[in-house]
Amino acid sequence: MKKSGGAEKRRVRRSSAAVQNGTRDPNSDTPPRKQAAKKDVFQLFAEKVRDHKDLESRWAVLQETRVEYFRGKDFVSFLRNHPELKEILESDKNLETEDIANGLLRKNLLVRCDRVVKTVRPGKRKLSTWPAHLEIFPEQVFSDNDAFFAWTFVKRRPLWQTLLSFFWPVLTLAICLFPVYPHRCKLLILYSCAGVLLLILSLLLLRAAIFGVIWILLGKRVWFFPNILAEEATLRELFRFWPKKDEEERPKWTARLFYAVVAVLVILLLRHHAPDEAARARYQKRMSNIIDDVLEWSPRLALSGIMEKQQNVSNATEGNNNFTDGSKTNTENIVPPGSGAETGDEEENVQHQHHDDI
Repeated sequence: MKKSGGAEKRRVRRSSAAVQNGTRDPNSDTPPRKQAAKKDVFQLFAEKVRDHKDLESRWAVLQETRVEYFRGKDFVSFLRNHPELKEILESDKNLETEDIANGLLRKNLLVRCDRVVKTVRPGKRKLSTWPAHLEIFPEQVFSDNDAFFAWTFVKRRPLWQTLLSFFWPVLTLAICLFPVYPHRCKLLILYSCAGVLLLILSLLLLRAAIFGVIWILLGKRVWFFPNILAEEATLRELFRFWPKKDEEERPKWTARLFYAVVAVLVILLLRHHAPDEAARARYQKRMSNIIDDVLEWSPRLALSGIMEKQQNVSNATEGNNNFTDGSKTNTENIVPPGSGAETGDEEENVQHQHHDDI
């Protein structure tokens, strides 16, 4: 019993000395500092790789969550072209690409995903290169054969997003205070918003017309600004002017002819029922009156309008009272028929008429 007690005391002293000296006792359950450092190193490596512009990635919906993902083969080629990024891993810099990716998967920095739609849709030759909807793959092991990997950590917010989140409530308050702006500011904001809206609508109409003409004449699908209405598109993808290569099957000539006839009929129908000049002028006058009411409104005019309205109500009330008093006076001056006053007036009128005849 004494020997066992002494052994336990010596073990406790060794563990305390090891903690003080910065070394790890093999009998303790405390995780080593090296493993914690490796976790931080892999985190830094993942952030560096995600922020790098050469790794092609897209945005998709994973179980009702918007995530950023990349392909396994792109990750392999990326590390092959940028081996200097492995220096961040320090002692693990000599690992293979597959081992590095598996380490990221074990540390929950990545999650392997699979496409939701696994069959080729009618009219297409092959599956989509970048699917818009993903699901979690059962086996969390790295692969470069049609495998997708989504980042699980929150990306560091850039400075412009922080400033935008700060100024967003200020912008909302400024929009609410639009009626009290000076007249020139109202005109500037009105024409700026109308110009931006007209630009967006014109761009949508132009790209639809170009797509329709090329699709009917050549049978090819060409979309300028192809992701302008996509929810998962980033800002860089939104302003990509030149479209991608058409990977779908060429449409039949019967379908192209049918839609060409439909387009011609729609154009003729819209032209037949287009409003004339008088209707356009009435609509323009109505809209200009509404816009003028909004632009010319001011607190001073509102207060003067309220005071004028109260003054008109008081004047109308006084006028009604005066009309009531006057009606009473006129009623008192009315002479009832058959009285002597009425007879005297008739005699006086007869005398005046006889004098005029003379």
